[in-house]
Parts: sequence; C-alpha cells; structure tokens
Amino acid sequence: MSSAFTSLNTEVEEDDRPMNEINTTPLVDVMLVLLIVFMITIPVITQTVPLELPKVRNQATKTKPENINISVNKDGQVFWNAALLDDNQALLDHLRGVATIQPQPEVHIRADQHTKYEFVGRVILDAQRMGILKVGFITEPDSGAAAAH
Repeated sequence: MSSAFTSLNTEVEEDDRPMNEINTTPLVDVMLVLLIVFMITIPVITQTVPLELPKVRNQATKTKPENINISVNKDGQVFWNAALLDDNQALLDHLRGVATIQPQPEVHIRADQHTKYEFVGRVILDAQRMGILKVGFITEPDSGAAAAH
C-alpha cells in the first residue's frame, strides 16, 4: 500500500509544477482566422477602375522651322525661340500672332526640371487662351528607356 501511495503522491507533485511549455494552438488558430479575413477583404478594398494606361514611348520630334520653342527656366523667365520675353503680355502678343497662321505651327514647351509648375502652367494657359491647338513638351530621353528600345 505504501508503494501505491508514493506513486500517487509523485503524480500530484508533477501536476503542481508550473508549465514550462506554451500552448501555441490558440495562437495558430487566431493567426489563421486573421489570414483568411485579410485574404477576403483586401481584394474588396483594392478595387480600381479598369483603365488602359499609356505605355512609355519616346518619339524623336521632327523639328520644323515653323515650330515655336518656348523655354521656361527655373526662375520663371520665358524665352521665345531663345529670346527672353519681358513680361507675360509679350508672350500673349507672340502667341496671338502665331494663332492666326494657317496651318498653325506647333508650340513646344521646354522647362528646367527645377521649374515650378506654376510657371509652366501659366504658359500653357496663355497658349490655350490664344487658341493654339498643338502644344507639346520637350523632355530629355530616359537613358534606361532608350537602352531598352
């Protein structure tokens, strides 16, 4: 009887000791539920309007003598075919003269990369007000895009 009592007593002592292992089953269950919730909700959140965005392409401009080059430096100064214009009224006068020519020449706008958009936007607005139909932007080709083609 004493041997049965001691074996029973040792089992009780083993149960009284603190657990050294963490039960990870509830943690795994919660993580799987969260994963399923996110997998279901993310496609709903990221719905977008189906659009076909333009592809990058760089076409060499065909410089015609009648094309007008308007340059804007980083300080907002405007140049008409490399000649500095005194003020906005001078730009409007030049554009008014070009707008009446048939066929109307293209206006190419070149701007320093550090130019504020306000200065370029003002030139575009002036060209639009004077009835210029073809306005384009002159940029430097990207060296990575040029190598890919």
